Amino acid sequence: MRTPPILLAVLAGLAVALAISPVDRMTWALENAAFLAAVAFLVATRRRAPLSNVAYSLVFVFLALHELGAHYTYSLVPYGEWCARLSGQAVALDRNHYDRFVHLCFGLLVAPALREFLVATLALRGVAASAMALCTCLACSALYELVEWGAALAFGGEATYAYVGSQGDPWDAQKDMALAAAGAVLSLWLATVLERARASASRAGTRPGPRPRRRWRELPALRGTFPSR
Repeated sequence: MRTPPILLAVLAGLAVALAISPVDRMTWALENAAFLAAVAFLVATRRRAPLSNVAYSLVFVFLALHELGAHYTYSLVPYGEWCARLSGQAVALDRNHYDRFVHLCFGLLVAPALREFLVATLALRGVAASAMALCTCLACSALYELVEWGAALAFGGEATYAYVGSQGDPWDAQKDMALAAAGAVLSLWLATVLERARASASRAGTRPGPRPRRRWRELPALRGTFPSR
């Protein structure tokens, strides 16, 4: 049970390190509002509805990716330069796809944790738990896009343009939500398959085996009736 506190400590250290000299301080602050809300929710529900270590680890990876995007702004994360250094070849892309990647990871990494939370709090099982987790994931994704839109209207300027990160794509919000949905469907399908496999293995392990055959000499009703040789 020490895994969640360790992950929280590592995440806090990473957040502090990435808070040093971000590319855009306003964008960093807006992105970290969502980050703090997510961490506060996980801490508040730790006792009432604890998740598995795997679920906490998946959410940790997603929040770390989010903090990296907050530091550079999503549209300026230099993953192309990193790939070029590792491979020795330049990576030419028409846009920065880091935001799309993180939206996909939101569905992949967060949806299983949402499913576990719904199972623990609403006692849902099987397909019902997966369907509700998918709907919750889509609702969170849509809420995030609405918050981005509201921030752009409220603050305006280059800072909010970097925060929205549409990079000139008028369908950016729809594509982001579609990727989150695709990631959620894939991860929830895998979670359902694994759950059924564990249930089948558990039933097979507890299934009673054949009763051992008893010799007539061991039967209480016949004991002493026939002489022993």
